[in-house]
Amino acid sequence: MSVPDYMQCAEDHQSLLVIVQPVGIVPEEQFFKIYKKIAAANQINLQDSQRVLYIRYRHHYPSENNEWGDFQTHRKVVGLIAVTECCNAKDWPQTSEKFHSQKEIYSSTLYDSRLFVFGLQGEIAEQPRPDVAFYPSYDECETIEKKVEDFIESLFIVLESKRLDRSTDKSGDKIQLLCVPFEKKDFVGLDTDSRHYKKRCQGRMRKHVGDLCLQAGMLQDALVHYHMAVELLRSVNDFLWLGDPNHDLQLNMGNSSCMLCLQLYSLYTDNSALEGLCSSSVIYHYPSGTGSKLVRRACSMGLPSETGKRHRHGALTTNGISADTSAEIGRAKNCLSPEDIIDKYKEAISYFGKYKNAGVIELEACVKAVRVLAIQKKSMEASEFLQNAVYINLGQLSEEEKIQRYSILSELYDLIGFHRKAAFFKRVAAMQCVTPSIVDPGWRACYKLLLETLHGYSLSLDPQDFSKGTHKGWPAVQMRLLHELVYASRRMGNPALAVRHLSFLLQTMLDFLSDQEKKEVSQSLENYTAKCPGTMEIVSLPDVKLLPVPLTKLPIVRSAKLLNLPPNLRPLKIRNTLGQNTSSKSPFIYSPIIAHHRSEERSKKIEFQWVQGDVCEVQLMVYNPMPFELRVENMGLLVTGVEFESLPAALSLPAESGLYPVTLVGVPCTSGQINVNGYQTSVFGVTSDCLLENLSGVKVNGYTVEVVPALPRLQITTSLPRSAQTLVPLSGDEIFNSASVQLFNGELQQLTIKLENIGTEPLETLEISAKNTNDKEKLNGEFLTWNLEELLSQLPLEPGKVAYFTLNIQVKLDFSCQESLLQDLNDDGMSVTGLPLPSPFRQNGKSSSESKSTFLNSADTSSRSDYNQVKTLEAILNFKYSGGPGHSEGYYRNLSLGLHVDVEPSVFFTRVSTLPATSTRKCHLLLDVFNSTEHELTISAKNNEDLILHAGECQRLKVISTIHTIFFNIHGRMAIQVNKFKFDNLPDSNNVSEMCSENQRQFEEERSHARAVEINSKLNINWKIPSLKREGEANVEGVLNQLVQEHLQLAPLQWDILVAGKPCDCDIAVDCQVGEPTSLEVKLTNQSKRTVGPFALTVVPYQDYQNGVHNNDLGHAVTTIGSNTFYIDPVKSSEDFVCSGALLFLYAGDYYLNIKFHNDNFNRELPLSWFCLPSVHVCAMDPAQHTMF
Repeated sequence: MSVPDYMQCAEDHQSLLVIVQPVGIVPEEQFFKIYKKIAAANQINLQDSQRVLYIRYRHHYPSENNEWGDFQTHRKVVGLIAVTECCNAKDWPQTSEKFHSQKEIYSSTLYDSRLFVFGLQGEIAEQPRPDVAFYPSYDECETIEKKVEDFIESLFIVLESKRLDRSTDKSGDKIQLLCVPFEKKDFVGLDTDSRHYKKRCQGRMRKHVGDLCLQAGMLQDALVHYHMAVELLRSVNDFLWLGDPNHDLQLNMGNSSCMLCLQLYSLYTDNSALEGLCSSSVIYHYPSGTGSKLVRRACSMGLPSETGKRHRHGALTTNGISADTSAEIGRAKNCLSPEDIIDKYKEAISYFGKYKNAGVIELEACVKAVRVLAIQKKSMEASEFLQNAVYINLGQLSEEEKIQRYSILSELYDLIGFHRKAAFFKRVAAMQCVTPSIVDPGWRACYKLLLETLHGYSLSLDPQDFSKGTHKGWPAVQMRLLHELVYASRRMGNPALAVRHLSFLLQTMLDFLSDQEKKEVSQSLENYTAKCPGTMEIVSLPDVKLLPVPLTKLPIVRSAKLLNLPPNLRPLKIRNTLGQNTSSKSPFIYSPIIAHHRSEERSKKIEFQWVQGDVCEVQLMVYNPMPFELRVENMGLLVTGVEFESLPAALSLPAESGLYPVTLVGVPCTSGQINVNGYQTSVFGVTSDCLLENLSGVKVNGYTVEVVPALPRLQITTSLPRSAQTLVPLSGDEIFNSASVQLFNGELQQLTIKLENIGTEPLETLEISAKNTNDKEKLNGEFLTWNLEELLSQLPLEPGKVAYFTLNIQVKLDFSCQESLLQDLNDDGMSVTGLPLPSPFRQNGKSSSESKSTFLNSADTSSRSDYNQVKTLEAILNFKYSGGPGHSEGYYRNLSLGLHVDVEPSVFFTRVSTLPATSTRKCHLLLDVFNSTEHELTISAKNNEDLILHAGECQRLKVISTIHTIFFNIHGRMAIQVNKFKFDNLPDSNNVSEMCSENQRQFEEERSHARAVEINSKLNINWKIPSLKREGEANVEGVLNQLVQEHLQLAPLQWDILVAGKPCDCDIAVDCQVGEPTSLEVKLTNQSKRTVGPFALTVVPYQDYQNGVHNNDLGHAVTTIGSNTFYIDPVKSSEDFVCSGALLFLYAGDYYLNIKFHNDNFNRELPLSWFCLPSVHVCAMDPAQHTMF
């Protein structure tokens, strides 16, 4: 026997061998379909018995193995089932002849046979035949299983008859000698009448009967027969004597052939009995079996279901008939223990190993022992049996037999847990498939076997197993195996498979490749992908599916970061505090579980937002681990959630570069939640979808960003040059564009701003605001002004359209000077108050004693160059705009324009003072003006003539009138006569006394500033530089201190005097006629918020000789009609009172009226400035002169 059955197991000793073979031409698919139906009946319950009969089916069995049936009956072919296809009655005789020829091959051992004919119908098919069954087609064979059961029943009948016949053999000493095929020629000349020979015959027959009992389902009977066989065979074969040549001579065995015969006889019979005993004990201890888990279908032959249990009880008497069914008899005496089973196997195998003709038996015994030890969890002892099996010489084996042998050894090593050694033998089998001696190498079989070795070498084709954790296995062996898979794939003609394995090798073994190996593998991969590009599709094979292998290490990504949109493109949400939902899903204020979940969400949820239609960016920090320049093509983003247009990039990384930033961009085409899951690359012709969750350097599985609906995009350009200096924005502001301009203090510059909608959505709403970033300089008035209505009239602004609007830039810094550059001008005592102007803070009001002084010099003496210092102002013009779908969702954008203004000084007001005018409703405002520019400068008030100031010149400006202003240089001063101000729009001061000191101070400052603004608006002082054609305004808000403001304020009590019905004011003489009464009226208007009075006034006429002498004794020239005293009753707020009288002038001339208040009625609580009455000048003329005028 030269063909081992590697699927042998101990329980096969109890089965009957049935061969199922095709006769003639039968389609392979249909044959195996019928074979599966036949093989389904592999276990049946015997009728009227508790025994179970097992059938072992084979579709191929070597005939030489059948000759060993006497040695072990389970090797004997006892049944034949032939399957044939016959569609024509003419072919039936030939088919029948082939069937009988097939039976002749196994005729020596065959119990019964059957022929299943498919396709034949008619008269021949209708004839009843016991051994032939006809079926019209392969699909119409419902009774085939019943036929198989009947066939098995016939086999059992023959088996049972043989068992009973051999068990009750009465032939005495004439017992047939059973032997193996090659023993027959060696028994020639052997003494058959010796006592030893007869015992040998009895022992062999007893062992044969044990085999039959085991096949018939009588386990305990088989054990008894095996024990009796062992005792008989050992009694005639003393193993010590067999080793002694002298003892051989005593038994008259002089020739070597007889000696060899006895040795084989003893070993093959004794060891066969030992193996049978072991098999019976294994069947008893392990009823589930030691071989592969086959699904057995129990077929009951007229028995109830509970009789299908295996019969293990009873023992044989001397005549071989089972008379006792007790399970206890024989269990302890006949059945081997699990440890004894292994010892007997070792003993039997040790004797089998001494003879080369017993190699197959020895190998199969090792296999059976390994299967038993695998169940007993004794891996080390099992490995010893397998190691012995490796070195068993079976002679010249074919390549197919070698492959089968190595494959079975691999499976057995895997069964006992020696996975790496199992992989070794599996790989040897794979290499055996493609040895040079094979004409047609089996590369597919080689590839399949190589795949089966992966587990043993701790190698998985799933790249996820290599993404995290330490590397398992030997990298050198694993790389060798992957190279062999690549080569086998190429020889199979499957380049896609080769690309997949080579990509896997480069991805998972990159850290273990040398620089030269990296170059070679990369070059090989490029050569393969030139014919078949690598994709991310699953490569499907009949037995395995290869997952895609993303090349996440080419390049290696250390970090991933989502970038926010530029500040000018970031969407902002209109805040709605009323709609905010502050409810919490948890009733607790704090929960560590909720906090943990929120931290996980924050690690993935991005706080900022992207906008539909705008370019979005993700920055990766990459590293090239290759020793050469790495080219990465079509690198783009992998996203889900919304439609996304990825804009792939190509990059080239130098050899073993450090961290290199790479920005990937794309455009979301719809709004919603977008998930950034990874990126896509194309390296060496392999397209890879690299997910962030598979990157060891990235700690998150992905990022989620909200994409808001589309918004317009605004671009700003100005008519001014861009600022060369970097503007420092306020918190939250980002400068998109900037403009720079140089102005003189007070100069107005108009800036044209161009707004262009470069987006895809219309611009529907626009708001403009300005912020001053420089708080060091105090501004008077608005710095930036514009007309928003002009711009809004151009909305909506469609995509690609342009709108313009004008921005007015006018800087009015403090025009006051810190020191006086002029000497005291000696204003001849006409100054009511003259004060130097400290900057940047104005002085508080002076005391009454200080108000009597003329001009006070400044204490500071700084250099003149301080006034030429250029000051800088910076402002941000913010554009808040929206439109399109984003506007409907409440989103907008901000765009900031930075303005850098360099302010050069123009004019300074070094001193300010006031002088009383002839009218009580007017006064003179005196200003000392200093030209701080390097150019000739003219200055003027409203409707005035220009006053020329040379560079560095200081003159006094006297404003005479707000309507008719004249300039004159009185000691270098400029005087302006102005109407006093009512200041009606000042903040209410009713509750000032109830305020704290700080609030009172602030309130007073606000009132003072409001008065200064109103005064400045009436003066309208302008300056011009003719040589530069530049002009601007001069602001006196910072010049006017509190005392000056009080002098410029109109008194709440207004006194009007009318002579002859004409008002008297401003040195205007009233004409009257001598001798005629002239009416005199005194009118008091109370514009204060309190009641004033009563008052008493006395009218005293006098003449002024213009030499400093007044004549008050005019009783002879002027007489009063009635009393010369006027009495005024109390006057309420906003009311007036008029008292009347008359004067009679007796002589012509110029007269003046001095109206005095009585001291008794004078209200000391009211300021003196409230009681300023205008002077009265009356010109009395003769009737003739009066007529003439």
